Amino acid sequence: EAYDYLPKPFDLPDLMKRTARALDSRSRAAQQAEAEDKPDELPLIGRTAAMQGLYRVVARLMNTDLPVLITGESGTGKSVIARAIHDFSDRRTLPFVTVTPADLADLEGPSKVMARAKGGTVVLDEVGDLDTAAQARVVRMMDAPGDHVPRFMATSLGRLADRLEAGELREDLYYRLSGAVVEVPALRSRVDDIPLLIEHFMARAERDGQPARHLSNDAMELMRAYSWPGNVRQLENMVQRIGLTARGVEITRGEVEAVIGNQPEAAPVVGTGGGESLSDSVARHLRRYFDLHGTQLPPPGLYARILKELELPLIEIALDATSGNQAKCADLLGINRNTLRKKITDLDIRVTRRRKLM
Repeated sequence: EAYDYLPKPFDLPDLMKRTARALDSRSRAAQQAEAEDKPDELPLIGRTAAMQGLYRVVARLMNTDLPVLITGESGTGKSVIARAIHDFSDRRTLPFVTVTPADLADLEGPSKVMARAKGGTVVLDEVGDLDTAAQARVVRMMDAPGDHVPRFMATSLGRLADRLEAGELREDLYYRLSGAVVEVPALRSRVDDIPLLIEHFMARAERDGQPARHLSNDAMELMRAYSWPGNVRQLENMVQRIGLTARGVEITRGEVEAVIGNQPEAAPVVGTGGGESLSDSVARHLRRYFDLHGTQLPPPGLYARILKELELPLIEIALDATSGNQAKCADLLGINRNTLRKKITDLDIRVTRRRKLM
C-alpha cells in the first residue's frame, strides 16, 4: 500500500524525511494493532465486554495528540487509564504531570505546570472542581504556542456536560477537553473481572512478602455479590485487609464476611421501578445485605454502620445540590451548621464550593 509519492527528479533530503515518516507511521499502526489484539500488554485488568471496549478506545488514542476526557466513578481507575495512554504514546519518555486545582490557584501556576511538563502529558485531576480563574488559565495553557506544548488529559467524576449546562464550566474549556471521551466502567458492571482483579492483588501481596493465598469458592461468590460502591480501589483495599487477617492458605467465606461486613452495601435511594418508596428500597437492599451472610448474622454494631452509610451519600448529595454552601446544606437537612461541619469531618467528605460563571 502506497504511503506517499515523490515527483521526479528526487530530492535526497525530502526522500529521507518521507521515508522516516512512512516508517514511523507503520510503527504506530503496528503498536496500535498490538494493543488492541493483546490487551494483556496494557496495565489494565479485565476480559469482560466492557473492558474490551475500553481497550479498543485506549489503543486508538495512544498515538494521537487529541485532548482526552476520562470520566467514571471514584475508584474506577481514571488515573491508571491516563497513565496507560501516556506510557504507550510517543511522549512516553517525557514527563507525566498530574495537576490539581491547587496547582492552578495562582497566576504563576500555569507556567510552573508547563515547566514541569516539558512537552509531555498534563492530566487535570477532577477538572470539574476548577474555579473560573483556574479554568481560564487552563484554556490559555492549551492555546500556548510553541513546539513543546504538552498533551492534555482531564478526569471527571461526573458528566462535564452537566456542569456546562449549569453554567459552572466554561464552554471553550469543555469543547477543548472533549476531543475524545473515555468512559471507565464501574466494577459492578464487570463482575466477571472480579476474580482476575483479586488474583492480581493477591499476587502483588505475595511479591511484597505475604504468604500465597486464594479464596474459597463461596468466599469468591460473596465478593462477586457485593456492589462495590468504591469500585476497584475499594476491592484492592479489601483484599489487602483480608490478606492481613486471614489465617490459612485458603481464605474462607467467614473471613471475607468479617471484613465485608464492616462495609454495608451502598443502598441507592432510587427504586428499581414503578413507584417504589424510599423505605421499600432501603428494606430491599438491607435484606440482600443479610442474605449475603447466609445463616450467620452480620458483625455487631450494624445500626451505627448502616446509619453512617446512609448519612454519607445524603450529605454528599445535599452539598452538591447546594453547590457546597454549608449554610444552605444545613438548612436543607434541618440540622445545625456546626453539626454539619462535624459530620463532614467525621465522614471525611470533600467539600467543593462552586460558583456559576457569568
